[in-house]
Amino acid sequence: MTGAQEWRQIFTLLKLAEMGAHKRTAKISTEYLAAKLGTSQQTASRYLIELERNGWIKRDITHDGCLIKIDPTGTAELQKLYTNLRFLMEATYPPSVTLEGMVFTGIGEGAYYIGKEHYLKQFLEKLGFEPYPGTLNLRLESDYDIKARTELDAYPAIEVEGFKNENRTFGLVKCFPVLVGNKVKGALITALRSHYDVSVLEIIAPVCLRRQLNLKDGNKVKVEVMILP
Repeated sequence: MTGAQEWRQIFTLLKLAEMGAHKRTAKISTEYLAAKLGTSQQTASRYLIELERNGWIKRDITHDGCLIKIDPTGTAELQKLYTNLRFLMEATYPPSVTLEGMVFTGIGEGAYYIGKEHYLKQFLEKLGFEPYPGTLNLRLESDYDIKARTELDAYPAIEVEGFKNENRTFGLVKCFPVLVGNKVKGALITALRSHYDVSVLEIIAPVCLRRQLNLKDGNKVKVEVMILP
């Protein structure tokens, strides 16, 4: 089932619930349902067939309409929708922030820091992967993206603890799970010792993102940053 199909079926289920079909058996004609959905009678009939095949409704066709009752499986889908919407409306932070940046070649300091054993162990434990040696560097260009990136500093993040060795101190690293190019999971890392300001994103992933996504300097890439609840 595609995302569009799923939402179409959820919307139809919601309209049936508005007519009481989640509480009792309701008599609903396809013509009336079509008007509620803003579609043709034939299309409304097809949607009902899909819901019945899913096991979301029970349907008994009569000469003047359909007797429809939403099954427990259909009610569960509505409950899932309700839970998701409630979470979104009541959450302190947005569930995600999407930023767009331009690929550029850095000076290689990201690879130096993330390659430290103390960091590597924590990346594996807390992010669930060992990063490819190196970061994908993206430069934010619009005022919107820079402002949105700045706002991330106030959101909860996964913290990778710093450490000391005989020569120097390595600081705390904050991480946000990300989806790069809507395809590859990784993490945005911040607070590394860096020459970069908030206009630059440094992304780590278990693979080489340049190769995986066929990226070159100057390419624009969208990064969806996931915010912890």
